[in-house]
Amino acid sequence: MQTLEPVATARWSRASAPLVTGAAIGAAAIYVGLVTPGDGRTIPCPFHAATGLWCPGCGLTRGVHALLRGHLGAALGYNVFVPLVVVGVAVAWWSWLSGRVWSRPVRWPSQVSSRWWYGLFGVFIAYGVLRNLPGLGALAP
Repeated sequence: MQTLEPVATARWSRASAPLVTGAAIGAAAIYVGLVTPGDGRTIPCPFHAATGLWCPGCGLTRGVHALLRGHLGAALGYNVFVPLVVVGVAVAWWSWLSGRVWSRPVRWPSQVSSRWWYGLFGVFIAYGVLRNLPGLGALAP
């Protein structure tokens, strides 16, 4: 009689990297939720530190902090891409985990045309440019 234990063991050993990464992401989220960004215990944006300009990602840490504290409006005020980034990280992680454990990764990105991804990248870059223009200070974090 053959047991299923080797199959289960192999499946969970393949899942070890996504699980460890998920634990690290969870620990980072807990840290960001507990520590107020900008008080010297988080990493400042290297682009902003070097140029004084806001990059498209500036405000994401503060936005995630606000989102974890239940302040969606404040999170969007720091960076409008906060919900997209949070959902994107969650879907990417789940796709990786399900692909390793059940050999069925989430297939939604393959069904989206490359034009959509280029358009999203263009919007992201345009957002970075617009938030540095005079008179559009509301887009700055």
